[in-house]
Amino acid sequence: MKKTPFLLLILPLYANALSVRCGNLFEAETGRMLNDIYVKTDYGKFTEVEKYTNQSIDIDASQRYCLPGLIDMHTHLSFEFNKNSYSEKFQLNEADYAFQSALFAKRTLKAGFTSVRDLGDVFNVTIALKKAINNGITQGPRIFTAGKALATTGGHADPSNGYRQGLMSNPGPKYGVVNGAAQAAQAVRQRYQDGADLIKITATGGVLSQASSGDNAQFNSDELKSIIATANDYGFKVTAHAHGKEGMKRAIIAGVASIEHGTYSDAEIRKLMKKHGTYLVPTLIAGDWVTEKSKVEGFFPAVVAKKAATIGPVIAGSFEKAHKSGVNIAFGTDSGVSAHGDNGREFALMVKAGMSPTDALKSATVNAATLLGQFKNLGSISVGKYADMVLVDENPIDSIETMENINTVIKAGKIEFSQ
Repeated sequence: MKKTPFLLLILPLYANALSVRCGNLFEAETGRMLNDIYVKTDYGKFTEVEKYTNQSIDIDASQRYCLPGLIDMHTHLSFEFNKNSYSEKFQLNEADYAFQSALFAKRTLKAGFTSVRDLGDVFNVTIALKKAINNGITQGPRIFTAGKALATTGGHADPSNGYRQGLMSNPGPKYGVVNGAAQAAQAVRQRYQDGADLIKITATGGVLSQASSGDNAQFNSDELKSIIATANDYGFKVTAHAHGKEGMKRAIIAGVASIEHGTYSDAEIRKLMKKHGTYLVPTLIAGDWVTEKSKVEGFFPAVVAKKAATIGPVIAGSFEKAHKSGVNIAFGTDSGVSAHGDNGREFALMVKAGMSPTDALKSATVNAATLLGQFKNLGSISVGKYADMVLVDENPIDSIETMENINTVIKAGKIEFSQ
């Protein structure tokens, strides 16, 4: 008797056949809204996307709008900022961060974001979280993580900022703090060993770190060159947190794939970004959040409050100019600064700043998938791609605020949440 291969015996256990009638379907590549479309999934991927002709269905969404699973290109799932955050780093253990990251991941998925890029964590929590989600231990989006972000001594992602002298020894490349080209290469290789998917650098100062400047350049050209060259060896893309012009300029010329925030970009920077194909991930909700909290007395340390009040209000205007000039835009929120689960609010802020609803939706689907290097798998409802889809009750092209109230979330052909 011929034996059935073991793989064929177990595959049915993972089959996830699902059929949906979409009254309206957002075709992300073109930005068109198609009418009355039949979508079928199996084994976690889309297998049929065609006109509905009375096929048998599992979900009748004939009165709803179907969109690809959303992608947030800038999250921090290991934490959520609050007035106690500067003391919590002395109180919380790795397990504390791990448990709260699972909650934040669930909120993110419920908000319709089936994939995220995590750009800086603590204790490599998001690397472990990614494994737990992939193994079905907990719910959450598909995670592409940078692990620990890279900084220079005293830079925006130096974990010892704000500590008294002697409380923490020099973190060094293992913990993402580099000085010189050799240490920069070592830090990239450490991220590879840790299990990261990409590299995040803090090319300039930032708002929430306990350091005086929010925009000064913090890597020299040799360090950047070493990071990019080593990242290329390991198949990593590199993204750069950057508020100030000089740090942006160095990072773009060195070859980063995207600039996060881009607050003080100008015509020269926008021209460079277009020349090099560099994406902007604007994080408008983070700008709004730090601006609001800077007005609350005592919420931030004085050194942080000053930066928040100065930098926060500028981000939206820089985004508007970048978009109008033709810079590539990918959706990102910096959630973990603002609350996890509020990610969808970014859409309305983008539209308020001058982007069309269609382009805002594309920024969180095809554009994000392209920047992520995952266009063959993500970003549109297309045969062969991962079966990630969200359903909303109203047409987001007419009312973008509907993206803040997702009706149903489907990830890899499985219904994760439904109202």
